[in-house]
Amino acid sequence: MNKKTIRDVDLSGKRVLVRVDFNVPLDGDTITDDTRIRAAIPTLKYILEQSPKAVILTSHLGRPKGERKPDMSLKPVVPVLSEQLGIDVAFADDCVGEVADNAVASLADGGVILLENTRYHAGETKNDPEIAAQLAKHGDIFVNDAFGTAHRAHASNVGVADKLEAVAGFLLEKEIDYLDKTIENPEKPFVAILGGAKVAGKIDVIEALLSKVDKLLIGGGMANTFFAAQGREMAKSLVDKDSLDIAKDLMAKGGDKIVLPTDNRIADDFDNDANSQVIPVSEDVPADWEVLDIGPDTLETYSGIIADAKTVVWNGPMGVFEMPNFAKGTFGLAEALAKATQENGVVSIIGGGDSAAATEQSGLADKMTHISTGGGASLEMLEGKVLPGLAALADK
Repeated sequence: MNKKTIRDVDLSGKRVLVRVDFNVPLDGDTITDDTRIRAAIPTLKYILEQSPKAVILTSHLGRPKGERKPDMSLKPVVPVLSEQLGIDVAFADDCVGEVADNAVASLADGGVILLENTRYHAGETKNDPEIAAQLAKHGDIFVNDAFGTAHRAHASNVGVADKLEAVAGFLLEKEIDYLDKTIENPEKPFVAILGGAKVAGKIDVIEALLSKVDKLLIGGGMANTFFAAQGREMAKSLVDKDSLDIAKDLMAKGGDKIVLPTDNRIADDFDNDANSQVIPVSEDVPADWEVLDIGPDTLETYSGIIADAKTVVWNGPMGVFEMPNFAKGTFGLAEALAKATQENGVVSIIGGGDSAAATEQSGLADKMTHISTGGGASLEMLEGKVLPGLAALADK
């Protein structure tokens, strides 16, 4: 990575403003998955070891759309972060204005404070220079460690980087290095697995990957659209009808690189306890039934391709993994990938979002090479796009 990192600057005695990604899932005030908090700890511990004057943390949580929404407050992060850092972390009830300014000013030397959700202000997502200036006031130097928002030009990452010396944290560096290496020089055979609901959001990714991969395995709702484009009856299955022509074009371009399921698990209702059965893809989906997972033959085929690969990138689940009866494809794929990583030395990169959540749920996260903390950002990198949050940082 050709950007400066926290290793390249003197942080001693400085107020260090850090953009982290604490956009964690909450159940009331309880954090149900602290992966993103844990991912930031190495950067924060390193900064604290450099004897800074203070560490000021900013993040968003959810999409409050410029309004103060109590269920999207970052306050529940404070006890978890305090425990993981081994120090008491302070909290400010706003990220800009008098409340935030006073809270930052009253910090003891070497103290850490988390500011309230940046997206409580509409100017954050518009990269409003006034919000950026107010945030920048808190620090002498800016560290961006939020890969999950690196594809967005917001005030708290791009705007602030215009006003302070801006460098990358360890997490951002690690994410970029893994994805850059994978895109530019993957060890072959290189296999990409794409799932999730819609084709539309991943057209550019598929086109970019087709020139690089040896195989592109398709699953989830996305596969339904490819089948519908072939003229198959999909009944109530999720189909991205606006993308049928695009799916046809992609299949023509991709040829035998694109691998589709050979069987599907279908159900008569979108419910874990619905009646279900496995049918080959040569059969039409019966009226009022829908595809909710890949079938066992598909899982076996995909697992075999993964076992023979050297590099695998996975983005998007194979089915509705939130329902246990339709999670077999997604969790089975995670098992195959973990096994290939541990036994065959496959480089496995999980591209954030639902794939990362499914890998965590399957208990196999520590068996993968790298799990990205940003779904959208990792997709844009796979497309070959420049991420605004990265571009705004100082070059080495």
